[in-house]
Amino acid sequence: MRNWTLVIPLVLAMFTVAGCRGPAIEVAAEGIAPPIGTPVGPVPGAPIASMPRNNPYQQDAVALAEGRNLFEAYNCAGCHGDHAGGGMGPSLRDEDWIYGSTDAQVFNSVAEGRANGMPAWGTKLPEAQIWKLVAYIKSLRTPKEPEPPV
Repeated sequence: MRNWTLVIPLVLAMFTVAGCRGPAIEVAAEGIAPPIGTPVGPVPGAPIASMPRNNPYQQDAVALAEGRNLFEAYNCAGCHGDHAGGGMGPSLRDEDWIYGSTDAQVFNSVAEGRANGMPAWGTKLPEAQIWKLVAYIKSLRTPKEPEPPV
Protein backbone atom coordinates (compact mmCIF):
# COMPACT_ATOMS: atom_id res chain seq x y z
CA MET A 1 0.00 0.00 0.00
CA ARG A 2 1.34 3.42 -0.94
CA ASN A 3 1.95 6.15 1.55
CA TRP A 4 -0.82 8.69 0.67
CA THR A 5 0.63 11.32 2.97
CA LEU A 6 3.48 11.72 0.49
CA VAL A 7 1.51 11.25 -2.74
CA ILE A 8 -1.19 13.89 -2.12
CA PRO A 9 1.22 16.80 -1.43
CA LEU A 10 3.28 15.84 -4.51
CA VAL A 11 0.18 15.82 -6.74
CA LEU A 12 -0.96 19.18 -5.33
CA ALA A 13 2.51 20.62 -5.94
CA MET A 14 2.41 19.42 -9.57
CA PHE A 15 -0.96 21.13 -10.15
CA THR A 16 0.28 24.32 -8.52
CA VAL A 17 3.39 24.45 -10.72
CA ALA A 18 1.37 23.63 -13.84
CA GLY A 19 -1.10 26.42 -13.05
CA CYS A 20 1.64 29.02 -12.75
CA ARG A 21 2.52 28.99 -16.43
CA GLY A 22 0.64 32.14 -17.34
CA PRO A 23 1.94 34.93 -19.55
CA ALA A 24 5.17 36.48 -18.38
CA ILE A 25 4.62 39.72 -16.52
CA GLU A 26 7.17 42.40 -17.14
CA VAL A 27 8.27 43.94 -13.87
CA ALA A 28 10.05 47.27 -13.87
CA ALA A 29 13.11 47.76 -11.73
CA GLU A 30 12.74 50.04 -8.75
CA GLY A 31 12.72 53.68 -9.78
CA ILE A 32 11.88 52.91 -13.41
CA ALA A 33 8.41 53.51 -14.81
CA PRO A 34 6.48 50.40 -15.87
CA PRO A 35 6.07 49.77 -19.59
CA ILE A 36 3.24 51.64 -21.35
CA GLY A 37 -0.02 49.71 -21.27
CA THR A 38 0.69 48.02 -17.94
CA PRO A 39 -2.41 48.31 -15.74
CA VAL A 40 -1.71 50.01 -12.45
CA GLY A 41 -4.09 49.72 -9.53
CA PRO A 42 -7.60 48.34 -9.64
CA VAL A 43 -9.26 48.08 -13.02
CA PRO A 44 -12.72 49.71 -13.02
CA GLY A 45 -15.77 47.68 -13.93
CA ALA A 46 -18.28 48.44 -16.63
CA PRO A 47 -19.88 51.88 -16.37
CA ILE A 48 -23.12 51.97 -14.42
CA ALA A 49 -26.11 53.46 -16.19
CA SER A 50 -26.89 56.81 -14.67
CA MET A 51 -30.05 57.07 -12.65
CA PRO A 52 -32.69 59.57 -13.74
CA ARG A 53 -32.28 62.78 -11.77
CA ASN A 54 -35.99 63.40 -11.44
CA ASN A 55 -38.60 61.04 -10.13
CA PRO A 56 -40.86 59.87 -12.98
CA TYR A 57 -43.76 59.75 -10.49
CA GLN A 58 -43.33 63.11 -8.74
CA GLN A 59 -46.49 64.69 -10.21
CA ASP A 60 -48.59 61.50 -10.35
CA ALA A 61 -51.33 61.55 -7.67
CA VAL A 62 -51.99 57.82 -8.10
CA ALA A 63 -48.29 57.04 -7.60
CA LEU A 64 -48.22 59.21 -4.45
CA ALA A 65 -51.08 57.14 -2.99
CA GLU A 66 -49.31 53.93 -4.04
CA GLY A 67 -46.15 55.24 -2.35
CA ARG A 68 -48.13 55.77 0.85
CA ASN A 69 -49.46 52.20 0.58
CA LEU A 70 -45.94 50.86 0.00
CA PHE A 71 -44.69 52.87 3.00
CA GLU A 72 -47.24 51.03 5.14
CA ALA A 73 -46.86 47.63 3.44
CA TYR A 74 -43.07 47.54 3.84
CA ASN A 75 -43.40 48.75 7.44
CA CYS A 76 -41.39 51.91 6.91
CA ALA A 77 -43.61 53.36 9.64
CA GLY A 78 -42.10 50.81 12.03
CA CYS A 79 -38.95 52.94 12.14
CA HIS A 80 -39.97 56.32 10.72
CA GLY A 81 -43.33 56.53 12.51
CA ASP A 82 -46.83 56.81 11.13
CA HIS A 83 -46.98 59.52 8.47
CA ALA A 84 -43.14 59.54 8.65
CA GLY A 85 -43.07 61.74 11.73
CA GLY A 86 -40.11 59.93 13.29
CA GLY A 87 -39.60 57.12 15.74
CA MET A 88 -36.62 54.83 16.00
CA GLY A 89 -35.64 56.23 12.58
CA PRO A 90 -35.55 59.94 11.75
CA SER A 91 -38.54 62.02 10.78
CA LEU A 92 -38.96 62.28 7.04
CA ARG A 93 -41.11 65.38 7.50
CA ASP A 94 -38.09 67.52 8.39
CA GLU A 95 -36.62 69.94 5.89
CA ASP A 96 -32.94 69.14 6.55
CA TRP A 97 -31.69 65.63 5.88
CA ILE A 98 -28.21 64.24 6.53
CA TYR A 99 -27.96 62.44 3.18
CA GLY A 100 -29.77 65.06 1.08
CA SER A 101 -33.36 65.57 0.03
CA THR A 102 -33.26 65.57 -3.76
CA ASP A 103 -35.19 62.80 -5.49
CA ALA A 104 -31.96 61.01 -6.46
CA GLN A 105 -30.52 61.31 -2.93
CA VAL A 106 -33.69 59.94 -1.32
CA PHE A 107 -33.75 57.15 -3.91
CA ASN A 108 -30.15 56.28 -2.99
CA SER A 109 -30.98 56.30 0.72
CA VAL A 110 -33.79 53.79 0.17
CA ALA A 111 -31.92 51.66 -2.38
CA GLU A 112 -28.46 51.60 -0.75
CA GLY A 113 -29.40 52.00 2.92
CA ARG A 114 -27.64 54.25 5.40
CA ALA A 115 -25.54 53.85 8.52
CA ASN A 116 -27.22 53.37 11.89
CA GLY A 117 -30.07 51.16 10.81
CA MET A 118 -31.51 52.02 7.39
CA PRO A 119 -31.48 48.76 5.41
CA ALA A 120 -30.76 48.65 1.69
CA TRP A 121 -33.94 47.93 -0.26
CA GLY A 122 -32.49 48.18 -3.77
CA THR A 123 -32.08 44.43 -4.18
CA LYS A 124 -35.52 43.68 -2.78
CA LEU A 125 -37.79 46.27 -4.40
CA PRO A 126 -38.33 47.12 -8.05
CA GLU A 127 -37.01 50.53 -9.06
CA ALA A 128 -40.55 51.77 -9.81
CA GLN A 129 -41.66 51.02 -6.24
CA ILE A 130 -38.66 52.88 -4.81
CA TRP A 131 -39.50 55.90 -6.99
CA LYS A 132 -43.12 55.76 -5.73
CA LEU A 133 -41.86 55.68 -2.14
CA VAL A 134 -39.66 58.68 -2.96
CA ALA A 135 -42.66 60.49 -4.49
CA TYR A 136 -44.67 59.88 -1.31
CA ILE A 137 -41.81 60.96 0.95
CA LYS A 138 -41.26 64.12 -1.09
CA SER A 139 -44.99 64.90 -0.90
CA LEU A 140 -44.86 65.12 2.91
CA ARG A 141 -45.70 68.59 4.26
CA THR A 142 -47.25 69.58 0.92
CA PRO A 143 -50.86 69.91 -0.21
CA LYS A 144 -50.29 66.84 -2.45
CA GLU A 145 -49.61 64.51 0.51
CA PRO A 146 -52.05 61.59 0.45
CA GLU A 147 -53.71 60.96 3.84
CA PRO A 148 -51.94 63.72 5.76
CA PRO A 149 -51.95 63.51 9.55
CA VAL A 150 -54.84 65.20 11.32
